[in-house]
Amino acid sequence: MNEKKQLKFSNRWGFVLSAVGSAVGMANVWGFPAKLGANGGGAFLVAYLIFIALFSVVGLSAEYAIGRRARTGTLGAYKNAWQSRNAKLGKAGGLLGWLPLAGSMCIALGYAVIISYILKALWNSLTGDLMTVDTGAWFESFAMNDYSVVPFHVIVVVVTLLTLLLGAKSIEKSNKIMMPVFFIIFLVLAVRVAFLPGAFEGYKFMFTFEWSALKNPMTWVWAMGQAFFSLSVTGSGMIVYGAYLDDGEDAVKLAVRTAFFDTIAAFVAALVIIPACFAYGLDIGAGPSLLFVTLPRILQDIPFGQFFAIILYVAMVFAGISSLQNMFEAVGESLQNKFKKLSRVAVLIILCIVCLGFGLNMEQISSWGPWMDIVSIYIIPIGATLGAISWFWVMKKNDILDEINKGTEKKHGNLWYYSGKFLYVGCALILCIVALFMKIAF
Repeated sequence: MNEKKQLKFSNRWGFVLSAVGSAVGMANVWGFPAKLGANGGGAFLVAYLIFIALFSVVGLSAEYAIGRRARTGTLGAYKNAWQSRNAKLGKAGGLLGWLPLAGSMCIALGYAVIISYILKALWNSLTGDLMTVDTGAWFESFAMNDYSVVPFHVIVVVVTLLTLLLGAKSIEKSNKIMMPVFFIIFLVLAVRVAFLPGAFEGYKFMFTFEWSALKNPMTWVWAMGQAFFSLSVTGSGMIVYGAYLDDGEDAVKLAVRTAFFDTIAAFVAALVIIPACFAYGLDIGAGPSLLFVTLPRILQDIPFGQFFAIILYVAMVFAGISSLQNMFEAVGESLQNKFKKLSRVAVLIILCIVCLGFGLNMEQISSWGPWMDIVSIYIIPIGATLGAISWFWVMKKNDILDEINKGTEKKHGNLWYYSGKFLYVGCALILCIVALFMKIAF
């Protein structure tokens, strides 16, 4: 049986849960609440939902469709798109694809470190140590000084790569467990937080619309950046999942479902974090320390805090690994397709060696923090822009429309195409320019 056939998802919900698993991650848990808090609450939410709608219907669906058309991931998809314009341009497109692919690998290096922090927090929750320590000193002990997260880092990388052995099948199976558990856990946490004294002020903040904030261009820029990276439309990762998508599936509908559940995840995370921070008078925009200093401090003070700490970090481990799966799969599939003699096992071993070889030198936040900023400011925005331009300006209109219309009942035409060509590409360019010239890490 053809390997690509074996790697297909078994059904649309398996695909959606895997895609949602890729999209749901740190951007939802500390990124969305922080940006919501800093940009006018409900007004930011309005702008964010507008961009989510545009980017899912046009950008995410295009990446699914491009991957399906090429039946391969990043490198082959770019080659295929550029060949559509002119057969001689295929090689140039394939070379261009290395940049967004590098973005997937680079962000995976830092992301694995963050998940290792979360796994350490889960371990300390299980032992009960997290319930008695000074959370600030505890966080500094491994984020700035020692290398106690190394064993957790190795576990994260090895376990994630093991879940990729069977390609789409193992990704699908793991996400059918991890994603429902993630949502259930955060819903449980949201209910618990609702009973904290002062939580109402957090809800009031979230649902009060400061319309004046919409006059500030940066509110829209922050909402745009959050939507881009929350949906993982970076010109690389989601393409490989599209490569495993059946021709009878509607790429636009699947993209909308992915966006819906990703947005629900971000919103539920905000319902946990923002009211909890208001209840304790803590900073919503604390970034990584939100998970490792702020929330543990809150959990220490509430009944059954250890139980809630355990389920919080289980959910976060699941969210992190499901995102890391996509980053590794994007790189691994492209390498396997490029170098035909490499087996899947060999590719995964290479990824393990590279990730740990570089990543173990980035254990401290002083190393991976700047690394993630560089990737977020330079590599990812440029890669996302290259992808958007390749799909809507380089690839022939009829070719992308033919692919996007596979499996659809109502055909997409000029509205979909020109929304991509001008609105989606325009947003990608704006985001890229803002990131590069203002040095903003979205």
